[in-house]
Amino acid sequence: MTDCIFCKIARGEIPANIVFNGPNVTAFRDINPRAPTHILIIPNQHVADIRDWNAYGGVLNEMFQTANQVADMEGLSESGYRLMFNYGPDANLTVPHLHLHLLGGRPLGPMVMPG
Repeated sequence: MTDCIFCKIARGEIPANIVFNGPNVTAFRDINPRAPTHILIIPNQHVADIRDWNAYGGVLNEMFQTANQVADMEGLSESGYRLMFNYGPDANLTVPHLHLHLLGGRPLGPMVMPG
């Protein structure tokens, strides 16, 4: 998919506040942050569905490595941070390109779980 907004960011066609740009993974600040630090980590190759991640080799591992590296760069390693994937409309997935949210910079509280 060539018209995906995240693909265009990874290719440098759309400006973004990039914090990491590697050959396989890019990390950039979310334009609608939910925490003082809210960074999206994406594979540079389009992966439309989180259920397809296994078809793309070590990209998921590289995304986690990048998230930990960026958390260190952002000064979050001591206080902690949250890593989160969303899938589907009930999770409010708005861009169909695999992405990992890195959130931190304040106490995030517990995840809301159905009771």
